[in-house]
Amino acid sequence: MSELVIFDNDGVLVDSERLANTILAELLTEAGLPYTFEEAVRDFMGGSMASMRQQAEARLGRPLPADLEDRYHQRLFDGFAHLQAIEGVEAVLDHLEARGVTYCLASSGTHRRIRTALTAVGFLHRFEGRIFSAEDVAHGKPAPDLFLHAAASMGVKPVDCLVIEDSPLGVAAAIAAGMKVFGYAGMTDPAKLSDADTVFHNMSALADLIDAT
Repeated sequence: MSELVIFDNDGVLVDSERLANTILAELLTEAGLPYTFEEAVRDFMGGSMASMRQQAEARLGRPLPADLEDRYHQRLFDGFAHLQAIEGVEAVLDHLEARGVTYCLASSGTHRRIRTALTAVGFLHRFEGRIFSAEDVAHGKPAPDLFLHAAASMGVKPVDCLVIEDSPLGVAAAIAAGMKVFGYAGMTDPAKLSDADTVFHNMSALADLIDAT
């Protein structure tokens, strides 16, 4: 069994990807770059807001509004009042704790976003002191920096880590970090996660999959 399980947040622990990508598509469209929800998922899911801005501005040919990120987070946090945990993931956390397996969180989101989401679903106490954000490193996913930072902070070698991800960017980052990675195809096309060591569709299967590593 892996010594450290590293969870992504959005779409893996909390059911926030649909809300987040809907808001992002709306804001980009308002800024003059028409986007659908599906296109936002395709181009930006799993990445940082800084990466999103860089890509969107390259397509738009001019800067996005300076306050786009602030407006995005305000709409997102308003929606977090109704946020739910991914069904079945709490049982996975209980299982890891019962087996004495250490786990942490490494997300492309800001620390504020992560903590707001975890608080909304009652998970903050489970991850306190073990939360790592793209804000902590120079390069976010798909670069390996974030996962390597999390492993080093937790005192575990990359080869002994298992990452749980739901985005192609996250899977690529885990592979680049030299870690085993499981792709959760809850909302993601399984084909886009095919580089993962294992692709699974139901969170209830994860505990057994982890035990087998």
